[in-house]
Amino acid sequence: MRTIRAAATGAVVMSLALAATACGGGSSTDGEGSNDSPKTLTYWASNQGASIEVDKKVLQPELDKFEKKTGIKVKLEVVPWSDLLNRILTATASGQGPDVLNIGNTWSASLQATGALLPWNDANLAKIGGKGRFVASALGSTGAQGKDPAAVPLYSMAYALYYNKQIFAAAGIAQPPATWAELTADGKKIQASGKQVLGAEGANVSENVHHVFVFAKQHDADFFTPDGKPDFTSDGVVTAVQQYVDLMAKDKVIPQGNAEYAQNQSVSDFAKGKTAMLLWQSASANLASQGMSEDRYGVAPVPVQSGAPGAGAQVDSMVAGINLAVFKNTDNLDGATEFVKFMTGDEEQKILNKAYSTIPPVASAQADPAFGTPANAILKDTLAKSAAALPQVADESQFETTVGTAVKALFAEAAAGHPVTTESVRAELAKAQQQMPAK
Repeated sequence: MRTIRAAATGAVVMSLALAATACGGGSSTDGEGSNDSPKTLTYWASNQGASIEVDKKVLQPELDKFEKKTGIKVKLEVVPWSDLLNRILTATASGQGPDVLNIGNTWSASLQATGALLPWNDANLAKIGGKGRFVASALGSTGAQGKDPAAVPLYSMAYALYYNKQIFAAAGIAQPPATWAELTADGKKIQASGKQVLGAEGANVSENVHHVFVFAKQHDADFFTPDGKPDFTSDGVVTAVQQYVDLMAKDKVIPQGNAEYAQNQSVSDFAKGKTAMLLWQSASANLASQGMSEDRYGVAPVPVQSGAPGAGAQVDSMVAGINLAVFKNTDNLDGATEFVKFMTGDEEQKILNKAYSTIPPVASAQADPAFGTPANAILKDTLAKSAAALPQVADESQFETTVGTAVKALFAEAAAGHPVTTESVRAELAKAQQQMPAK
């Protein structure tokens, strides 16, 4: 997933409970799509760029191209991440939504469970070129294991460590940290030079979940048992969450003011040269839009506990990305399918992923030289070797909300100068687990 999404709490659970049948942009009453309105499509795009206006400038020329090619007019709405999940869930409950929409890939299994989205079975995938067009890591975040995908990959992303070359040089640091211990040690040198060390979005529940998920993997722990039950208070998970929050509470490398950040302020701080390092998904286009040239920063893998990134306990990113879904009862089923084919075609994959500094999940487009930059090389290598998909379970969106909110509360405690203990971490996570749906 990307940037500043923050899922609503009670509405998530309520909407999922209500959304037991399919729905979407059409008027079909049996939950199946039709072609009653073959000349128009409504498309909800997620806010991928630095602003909604930036997204409109990127997307509208491509939608015009699609209209010229097919005669189908696409009505575009770019939805902020802070609203998107709630908007989707409201649509699944009311039966009124778009024909095609972007979803965060981590939501795939949760939205699949509503029954509202068109399943991408072999027959539907064949209409857009087949399953083999997509990179395996991207397909791993399209729905629950053993079920037909609920969406198809559109943009792929991974976390990386962005570091300010000038600040590093002034602090006498020759290379980016490869481990968390090295990052903490470098932090002392950076602070001595008068700069902030590491930016974070402490009030952004989804960013919080992404990071503690990676820390949990590095401690050989998972938030769910193999049969899909929440397991938020195991020793490994508690240790992982405490280590992340301790970057502010104990190690002092995340500024206390970042506990209130939820709107990409940490990216702006980095772009303005206030902060030496940033953990972010595919940040190059965002940084460029804020005036930071590529020669001012370097890109490295996210630190691990020891050694080098890889599988298992060496995971250093969740599989981030955006998927493209179709509401099952669209009244332009053929047009929606054609639009997905267009957006995942090689030409559009190159145009759109280049605009957003993301990685094409379509293998043939990913091989294009445009995606061979040093920054992209790090991201592609991470996705191929050391990224793991967030749990593809029906309760995933609730997991993001409850655990992300628990971490937000712990950051608030750290910012207030209160100690963050093992007991307080376990208590917050126990509270989060109690808010999960009963099994």
